[in-house]
Amino acid sequence: MNAQRSSTTESADPRRWWALGALTLRGLVFNIDTTVLNLALPTLSSSLHASTAQLQWFVAAYTLVMAAVMLPGGLLGDRFGRKRFLVLGMAVFGVASLACAYAPSPAVFIAARSLAGLAAGFTMPLGLAMVRTLFDESELATATAVLMGATMVAAPVGPLLGGWLLAHFWWGSVFLINVPIVALGLVGAMVFLPETPVGRRGSFDGVGVVTSSVGLVAVVYGVIEAGQRGWLVATAFAPLAGGLLVLAAFVLWEVGSQRRERRGSLVDLRLFGSAGFTWGTILLTLMTFAMFGVTFIAPQFFQAVRGLGPQATAVRFLTLTVGVVVGSTIGTQVLPRLGTRIAVGLGFGLLAAGLLTGAATGVGAGDVYALGWMTVVGVAVGFVMPAANAVALAALPREWAGSGSALLTTGRMVGGTFGVAILGSILNAGYKAHLSGVALPPAAAGTIRQSVFGGIRVAQQTHSAALLDAVRAAFMGGMDTTLVVCAAIALAGALLAITFLPRYSKANETASPDGGAA
Repeated sequence: MNAQRSSTTESADPRRWWALGALTLRGLVFNIDTTVLNLALPTLSSSLHASTAQLQWFVAAYTLVMAAVMLPGGLLGDRFGRKRFLVLGMAVFGVASLACAYAPSPAVFIAARSLAGLAAGFTMPLGLAMVRTLFDESELATATAVLMGATMVAAPVGPLLGGWLLAHFWWGSVFLINVPIVALGLVGAMVFLPETPVGRRGSFDGVGVVTSSVGLVAVVYGVIEAGQRGWLVATAFAPLAGGLLVLAAFVLWEVGSQRRERRGSLVDLRLFGSAGFTWGTILLTLMTFAMFGVTFIAPQFFQAVRGLGPQATAVRFLTLTVGVVVGSTIGTQVLPRLGTRIAVGLGFGLLAAGLLTGAATGVGAGDVYALGWMTVVGVAVGFVMPAANAVALAALPREWAGSGSALLTTGRMVGGTFGVAILGSILNAGYKAHLSGVALPPAAAGTIRQSVFGGIRVAQQTHSAALLDAVRAAFMGGMDTTLVVCAAIALAGALLAITFLPRYSKANETASPDGGAA
């Protein structure tokens, strides 16, 4: 109960909403940076003379380093002060952005992206932990909805702004836009964020840090490789299997440490004794997995099937963002009346309906139909994410907010990584399967089967309208199958939410580091 009183006392600070604004800028800049990088890859390839493998590392270096430091970052914030590490991480991210903008070679750019991943890995969970510290349970859903809004706004804003900069300035300008946002966020963080009391002491869990970092990096690397080369390739299967074994050893070590009552462990697994934290984390991971199906497929649909450019695609993604804003606004208002279980279950059910509607999209479907089901998906996400985040965060004692938030963020990151790889594999398999009965030009068959964009390029070069129609129809077949899989995951999420989530998020659901409930 002490943690609850402390949290309530701190949430009375009228500056907490200004502090949330600083945390929102932090989330916004991280996500804009990711979307801008994807848009800038073709330009980077020619400007830095980067190979295909180096382009892959431009993206992977950020993700792998972030995976390595996320859990240790939460632990260090709990031990030495979250504001201190959050401000340091934001400053390092600004320096890394400058290094990216002026990188003279692919090697320097990869090093700068690694530094950016280090900063993001430390600050992402600490930002969520600060929300848990600043706001009491009645405001958690609203606060997390604001943070989530920053993530969704970045999806269309990044490509729109990045595309304009690439058209008018040199490629480094797309990374310089991070600097003023970081500077504004730093000022806000230093002025409005309170320093959290140092809560956790004891010996430093070096074994837990090493095993969790090595295991997560190996798993994420294996999944990235699987998405590019296939699941049975040695470079994907070996690190994936090895990483899972190392993570199993990490769990056994943490269990043993707590049985020996060793203080300072990286993660207190007894947090999973709270139904709110356990199922909130699982459901957030499932939501992220399913959502990546939409964010991965929709851009390809608009560009390959509808023939639109990146900026026109980004404009259409605004409907998803609007849906999230509407859903989170309605969801946070009805959450006290419906309860967590019904609100999250309803959101997952709405998500399944939107995805199944998307699976019925035809080649000739216009913007109205596509934007309609994407808006429904956005509303569903707005219902689920704030409520699930709130019930999971409410179960965290104040002194464990950093490590608990790191677990939440790590679950979402791993869910998104698996989502891209698995759903990408399903999409590619469906695309190739629907091409099996099509007569392809022998000289270009490999290019056509490799990707829908390769098929469209060949069709345009050969001026073959029949081939173009066949390639687009094959992609739609793969897209329909993938969205059906996402809908099945959403239905599973609805059943799990209704069955296992607490009916209402009560303060007595708060987990205690001593076990049981506080």
